[in-house]
Formats: sequence, C-alpha cells, structure tokens
Amino acid sequence: MYTDTERCVRAVQSKDARFDGWFFTAVRTTGIYCRPSCPAVPPKVENMTFLPSAAACQQSGYRACKRCRPDTSPGSPEWNARADAVARAMRLIQDGVVDREGVPGLASRLGYSARQVERQLGAELGAGPLALARAQRAQTARLLIETSGLPMGDIAFAAGFSSIRTFNDTVREVFALAPSELRARAAGRGAAPGAGPGAAQVPGTISLRLPFRAPLTPDNLFGHLAATAVPGVEEWRAGAYRRTLRLPYGTGVVALTPRPDHIGCRLALTDLRDLTIAISRCRRLLDLDADPEAVDEQLRADPLLAPLVAKAPGRRVPRTVDAEEFAVRAVLGQQVSTAAARTHAARLVRALGEPVADPDPEGGLTHLFPTSQALAGLDPESLALPRSRRTTFTTLVSALADGSLPLGIDSDWEAARARLGALPGFGPWTTEIIAMRALGDPDAFIPSDLGIRRAAKGLGLPSTPAALTARAAHWRPWRAYAVQYLWATEDHAINVLPA
Repeated sequence: MYTDTERCVRAVQSKDARFDGWFFTAVRTTGIYCRPSCPAVPPKVENMTFLPSAAACQQSGYRACKRCRPDTSPGSPEWNARADAVARAMRLIQDGVVDREGVPGLASRLGYSARQVERQLGAELGAGPLALARAQRAQTARLLIETSGLPMGDIAFAAGFSSIRTFNDTVREVFALAPSELRARAAGRGAAPGAGPGAAQVPGTISLRLPFRAPLTPDNLFGHLAATAVPGVEEWRAGAYRRTLRLPYGTGVVALTPRPDHIGCRLALTDLRDLTIAISRCRRLLDLDADPEAVDEQLRADPLLAPLVAKAPGRRVPRTVDAEEFAVRAVLGQQVSTAAARTHAARLVRALGEPVADPDPEGGLTHLFPTSQALAGLDPESLALPRSRRTTFTTLVSALADGSLPLGIDSDWEAARARLGALPGFGPWTTEIIAMRALGDPDAFIPSDLGIRRAAKGLGLPSTPAALTARAAHWRPWRAYAVQYLWATEDHAINVLPA
C-alpha cells in the first residue's frame, strides 16, 4: 500500500486510523515518522515519504513521533492474511525467532538461505530481519520503561538487547530520548490506567494495552474462549479471560480483558525475556492485527450476510497460543459436545500437564497443557474415547512429537492441510478448524459443520456442503470470518460474553 502515494496522502490528511500499521509517514523536514492517524497537523505533501515498516523508517534515520507513538500501532494485517515466505518470516520475527536463533535460524525454518530471506524482506519491507527484530526490541524496551518499575539493566536484557550500551544507544536513536527521559515522560502524562511505573498492580506482573483496529465485537471472541476453556489451563474470572502460557524461556499467566478501545493485558512471566513473544501470541490469539474494514466490506457485499455484519461488525476469529495444543483439542472435540471436549482435555491436563503457580490467589489456573512429547507416552487404553478416536489421537501426537507434522505460525497452510489429511480420522472439518484457529488461515472454511449448516439454512443460503462452498466463493479470502458471523446466529455459549 505504501507505494500508492495518493491513497497514503488521503489517509494522512484525514487522520484515518484504519491504516495504522499498513504504512508509516516519514517527514523529511523533521526527521520523524508517524502513523497515519497522528493528531499533529499533517505535513506538506512534498515533505512526506511513505515506508512499509517502522524498521524501514528507523533504518532510514527517522525517529518515532512522540505524540502518535507509531511503534505501538497494530501490526500490519498482511502478515496474518498471507502464507508466502515474507509473511511467514514476519510472524516468526514477531515470535522472537531472530533474537533466539539468529537470521540463519529464521532462514532454516523457512527453507531458504539467509541471503534469500534478507533479499525478500528488504524488497518488500525496506529492512532486513535484523533491523526488523531491532525495531521490535525497541518497542518492547519502550513498553517496559513506561509500564514497569524495573531497573533499566533488567529492561535491556528482557527486551533482547545484548548489552546496556546497545539498549541506551537504540532507545536514544529511535525515540530521541534517553531511557530515563522516556520513563519520566510517561509518569508526567499520568500513564494509562493499570500501567506506568507508579501504577498499583500485582507484584511481578506487567500491565499494558493491546491496540486493535476498530471495530471489534468481543462477544464471540471471548465467548468462544471462555466456553471452551480447559479447567486448570484457562478460565474466565472477573471479566477477563485467563490462561497459562508455555514460552521459550519459561512460563507465564495472562489475563486479557476486553475494553472499548483496547484489550487490557496483564502478564506474569517467570522470565522477562518472554515478554515480546507473550504479547505476540496474545495478539494472535485474539486476532488483533486483523483489518475488519476489509473483511466486513467483502462480506456485506452478500445481501444475506449484510444484516449480520451490520448488527455486529468487526468479528474476529478466536485463535490459539499453541498450534499443537489446539490440534490435540480439535481431535478430542470430534463429534462430542463442548462440555465433553473440555472434560477429556482436563483429564489429560491433570495427568500430564506441568504444574504452575497462579499469581492470583483467587485464580484457578494450575497447569500448562501437556506437550506432544508427554502425550505421546500416554497409554492409549487410558483414554475414554472410542477406539477409532484413540488411533487418531495417538497418531497425531506421535507425528507432533517426532517433528514429522510441524504445526506453527511458520507453517505453509496447504502443506499442513495435506499432512493433516493423510492422518487417520482427519476429515475436512478437523483439518479446516485447525487451519482456521491454529494456523491462522483467514480463508479456512467448514461447510460440513452442523452449526454452519443450520445458520445457512436459516438465512436462505445453501445448506449442503458442496452448494455452500460454491456460494462462499464470493466471501474469499475471508471465509473464516464468515464462519464467525454464521456461528453467531445460534443461541450458544460461545456467542455470549460471560458476565
């Protein structure tokens, strides 16, 4: 989009927040870069240049605007709507792979050489993987400086910097302020409720806001997560969805609360180096980087879907923080009720899950969901499942454990579908629900789902899978979002925001 100068200028002049994260405005005369919705007076058109990423702006010598804080805008929706190498690379960078494994590790996961990855990212984003990871570290550092009382040395290493000197130099270069000045500035503007070094919060936790593109309808998003929550791993408590997290350096517990203009996020981590990864996974779980305007515009073009979109615009696809966990839960949920699926999963958690401490003394979180390696060692006869389902379960966890079935944010969607479809007991429903919620394919579609067929019939849409699939061609590439609108027509707990 950043190459369409005329469109970008219109977005900047109208301060259109819909384009935040799609591109950034760099101002030649001031040396700063902004998000399109920056509240400052728009610069002259001849002084604007448009860049595709914060990293590209920083690499070109621009510093972040102190008013609109462009580094904190929602991420580009492109990376969750595409399955090519650049999109997969961006998802991996957001998950901290470059910081943990370097550029060679990133390239290895993608199946390319490091030179190819550098070239592809540079061509599309104006910056290579190291610059993109550096921009992310700077954003994490700013977040910790402004929302915690941690010493600067701890923040430097938590954000992924190799030294305090590099941390200081990067913060000054990107934000034109020393770390201590950033903290003083945050305190001076009072900080956000539940944030800031002086804010009251549970010791050992970090509170922050997760931005999103409006509109967002939280009913089915949080309703689905709460209704399917596995006891001990997830719960709905005091207006927040809470769950345990397995992270690269340790464990964590997150509480996510829907607010009118943001998602409240409270994280308790055993290792602060996991902060960036935890935030990325929470954003992915709630589909916060989606572009609801583009999705809804496409779906409301169908006159039978248009009333559903008008009634509750901005529905998101509830996803997951762990693709392997969701695949296991999808098999446990085959042909049974939501309550029965939760019961099966809870038994596995109690037997094989790793215990964790809930930072909330009133909370009910006790375990991490079991790893595929732990599940692969389970005696199949101990599973209260039909024999055919046991075979499906054991085959899946064995493939996950030995690495022959890689599932994650870097998965090639079609290749993963092919591998899943080759497993015994994996029909179109199971494969597509995993593609939708675990892999993040926005065009995944489940026409054989009973709830979808009932909703389609009630709306006057074709209700047979083949006919509905043919009609749904008009909804592409957003059929996963059409599923959310169709599901929402039913009176079911997954569609209700818990009290």
